[in-house]
Amino acid sequence: MIKALAAIALWTALAMPALAQKIPLNELSSYLNGLETAKSTFTQVNEDGTISTGTIYIRRPGRVRFEYDPPDNNLVIAGGGQVAVFDPKSNVPPEQYPLKRTPLNLILERNVNLGRAKMVTGHSQDDAKTLVRAQDPEHPEYGNIQLVFTANPTELRQWIITDDSGTQTTVILGELEKGINMQPSLFSITREAQKRGFN
Repeated sequence: MIKALAAIALWTALAMPALAQKIPLNELSSYLNGLETAKSTFTQVNEDGTISTGTIYIRRPGRVRFEYDPPDNNLVIAGGGQVAVFDPKSNVPPEQYPLKRTPLNLILERNVNLGRAKMVTGHSQDDAKTLVRAQDPEHPEYGNIQLVFTANPTELRQWIITDDSGTQTTVILGELEKGINMQPSLFSITREAQKRGFN
């Protein structure tokens, strides 16, 4: 009888698909720290429900470039510790603010450590996805970022940023093209401003 029950239990275990495990924080930190350069298409869902698409370029630490497709044609660059928003419909210099005041800085830092005290406020699993909500432990008022990962292999799939005003923006990534060569000028706010006639 015991052997029969054991056989049934074994058959049941083999017949059922293995449940995805929540990816540990130290593994996610290692993944982000190893993500030196990456390129991908993205879809952005804004607070008002509008949708934008484009291409994102990431060069850690501290650099990212969002090129938006028409009809938006906007450009957002993070580099040199600043974030600049270029609006092609405007004749004024880009709006700028410190990168460290944005939750996106948490994954662009030179050394990402999701194990820091009070940095991660949520770490859960939803089907095959691992979700991590993180904030600047010294400045939680800057907002937070929720990261969505899949496993085998570990891959960043999307993030949701809640800024200091409570506005949420979701960015869904396509397949990440990693380890590609990217010129530093791609992330130069000064060079982009000069190209647009702003000295």
